Order: sequence, then C-alpha cells, then structure tokens
Amino acid sequence: MALAVAEYEVPVAQPYRLDLTASVLRRLSTNVVDVLAPGGVYQRVLQVAEHPMLVRVSSEKPDALTVTLEGTRSGHALALATVRRMLGTDVTLKEFDRAAARIPWLRPLARRMRGVKPPRYPTLWEACVNAILFQQVSIHAASAILQRYVVALGLAFELRKGVRLHAFPGAEITLRANDEVLRAAGLSANKIATLRRVGEALRSGALDERMLEERSSLEATALLTSIKGIGAWTATVILLRGLGRLDVFPMNDSGVAGGVAFAGGSLPELESVLDALGSQRGMLYYHLLLARLEARGELGPPKEA
Repeated sequence: MALAVAEYEVPVAQPYRLDLTASVLRRLSTNVVDVLAPGGVYQRVLQVAEHPMLVRVSSEKPDALTVTLEGTRSGHALALATVRRMLGTDVTLKEFDRAAARIPWLRPLARRMRGVKPPRYPTLWEACVNAILFQQVSIHAASAILQRYVVALGLAFELRKGVRLHAFPGAEITLRANDEVLRAAGLSANKIATLRRVGEALRSGALDERMLEERSSLEATALLTSIKGIGAWTATVILLRGLGRLDVFPMNDSGVAGGVAFAGGSLPELESVLDALGSQRGMLYYHLLLARLEARGELGPPKEA
C-alpha cells in the first residue's frame, strides 16, 4: 500500500467562497469531522476504499482550490472527485442569483454570501445520519449528539498537538455498536432503530445512492420515506445535503423561521419566494443557515491565535 502526500489544483465555477461553503457543510464550529481551521483551510478525513485519507483544502486563487491529500496513492483520484462533489466546485447558480436579486429582503443576504456553493456529504450514509440526528431538535442539541456519536465510534487522527480530526463512522461500525454506546451519545431509541434500518437497507442493497439519483425528487422522497423513521422533512434534507438536489426545500424546519427573521423576511411570503427561486430553491435553505451563523458570530474560520 503506497502512501503519498500530493497537492492538486482544482478549478472552480466562479464566484467561489470556500469559507462559506465549508461553513454550510459543517453547520457549527463544534463539528469534529468537517473542520475549518484558522486561515480558512478546510480539513477532514475521508474513507477511500476503506483507507483513511487526510484532506486539506485552501483557497489561494479565485478560480481554483488547492487540495492536499495524504493517504494511499491509488485512492487520490477518487478522493479528488469526492472533494469536488462535496464542495460544489462545478455548480453554477445563475438562476438563484437572478431570482434572489428580485427579492428585496433576500438580495442583500445573497450579495454578502455570493460565492457559497451547495455542499454534499461524501456518502449517502453520512447524509442519512445527519438528517436523522437533526430531527425535531435544535441545531445545537443535534450537533452535540452528533459530536458524541462521532467521537465514540469514529477513528481519531492527531494532526499536531491539540489538533485532532475524526473520521465519520461508517454504517457497519454503527450496526456493530452496542445500543448503550449510542444511547450514551444522546440518541433516542427511535433514532437508533432508524439508523439501524437505514444501515441494513444500505448493506442489503435495498437502498443506495444510484437508486435515488435515477429517480425524480418526488420518487426519491417516496423511496426514502418507505423506511420507518424517515419522514418528509428528513427525506428532503437527505436529498438536499446528500444528493445536491436544489429543487427541494425542507419546510417545517426549526431553523427556517429564525433564518428568515435574521435575513429580514417574513414566513407568510416564503411559498412565493420558493416559487420565484424555482429549481435552485434549496440554496435559500443554505442562505438562511448562513444568516443565522452570521448573526451569532459563528460564520467562517476561527481567528488566528
């Protein structure tokens, strides 16, 4: 197994903001999987062909990202493709930009956040876990549960003294885990059961990413909601964050109202705004998250010490 460190340049569809895209991906700075370090360097560990790959991404040019990979040489091509997908490097948002410019309360937010791209989790499993854990709880409570789950089951990697990354636990690791370990992380009995059903569906082949990719968003939602414990909101979040389906928007989300308020809009007009945004309405969800993070001073990388 040949281990190697290599640096690659990945072109991006301009405008592009790594700090904003990584902020949307991680949600909160307490995320121990997706880390935005001082200086705006995005870091995480990917599992590539069952081997860990350390990924560092920086934005030193307006038209390209610098991606440094440390791991099995044979896995570099797949890791690069995964990074491109995760960070939305090829996505253009002209439809969203045009529509947002015509909405008075959204226009200034869209201008401030210009360059954010829709991120995607690297695996369907990771998307499902995140969506399930964030069901019916606040973003901070869910993030705390997710952090305990990752620390309990995910491999830890020491970058330097005091700086540690955690790999996201795979489905098989979670299926083998004792219920007591999952309950200690804060997962309810219902969420543990749902995670196990999803893990079994992925292991048996009853569910995979290809099945969802081949279906319309409506049909993919129906497939996901056929699994007990996954409702319409959860399925929509999986499609948005896991498959990059921008034609969906998670209604009845606990954070949407707060995001709309921070952005200066109103909930009664939300339906008409979504209609105006068309097939890229999912970007509104990310902008509302960024509005909340901005208002709370949690946007972007930590300041240099």
